[in-house]
Amino acid sequence: MQAVYDHAQAAHAPEFFLVKGVTRPSTEQPERAERLLAGLAKLGVPILSADDFGLAPLAAVHTPEYLDFLKTAHKHWIALDGAAGEIIPNVHPQRPPATYPESLVGRAGWHMADTACPIGPNTYAAACASANSALTAAALVQDGATSAYALCRPPGHHAFADMAGGFCFLNNTAIAAQFLRQRHDRVAVLDVDVHHGNGTQAIFYGRGDVLTVSLHADPHAFYPFFWGHASERGEGEGEGTNLNLPLALLSGDDTVLEAVEEAAQAIAAFAPGALVVALGLDASEADPLRGLSVTTNGFARIGQAIAALGLPTLYVQEGGYLSDILGDNLAAFLSGATR
Repeated sequence: MQAVYDHAQAAHAPEFFLVKGVTRPSTEQPERAERLLAGLAKLGVPILSADDFGLAPLAAVHTPEYLDFLKTAHKHWIALDGAAGEIIPNVHPQRPPATYPESLVGRAGWHMADTACPIGPNTYAAACASANSALTAAALVQDGATSAYALCRPPGHHAFADMAGGFCFLNNTAIAAQFLRQRHDRVAVLDVDVHHGNGTQAIFYGRGDVLTVSLHADPHAFYPFFWGHASERGEGEGEGTNLNLPLALLSGDDTVLEAVEEAAQAIAAFAPGALVVALGLDASEADPLRGLSVTTNGFARIGQAIAALGLPTLYVQEGGYLSDILGDNLAAFLSGATR
């Protein structure tokens, strides 16, 4: 297995994070990548630099207005009288129906689902580097590699077609899945992050060519709250091609593995040409967000179960925050997934 990482991702260093009305340092820090790189080094996985795929793969998933906002908003934001150093929305439209605002403050609320995705001076460049890492790894799979891993930071699965959220700006997983559609008639996405992949679900919700499956902590009591429930099955041509498997908070290895097996059955029945795994290591028992309780050995078992599908597979890094075993968890997962 080969891995892809672009060091430009480290320039994104968000500061603002609001939890239950209290501001705290963000858990989505550049050090995450350093610890994940240490996990790759432990396995001796070769790390490739990312190629620049340009705007087209991003525009295949995200709207023009949103991409322009991400690219240009910060330089205009800091020119506002009294503005903070990061873009943080203070108003959100209840859309639709709603009118796209001219005001930058209004556009921030339009394009940012919550306060957990502050935009700083280097956010857009880092998000593009993250997306290019996913695309470079996807190209390896498209060209015949059995599997590849993309170290993506900032993560992506909470980003909608026109909206950031939950640390995410460009939906790396969706961008990679759409890219793989060039070669495959059907692609499946399996999201094993502790949080539901709400942005990915929304992007493909009306499509029948991409199966989206997410197992995650039950959103009745966990972010993203409004999406990720078992009743959400897709709509129109996508009816039946979305599967959510919400799990009780602090579920451990055996419960999570049962959900992985159920997800694997759905993926096998869909018969995709390729699989994209949104790899969240924040399901760890040691993760500061504490949604599930997967052990390091549990991650190895999850990797084995996914590899047993025998599909060309791209692993895209999503969550997984600072703990002493973050790199060990990645190494365990990839060891289990190697075939």
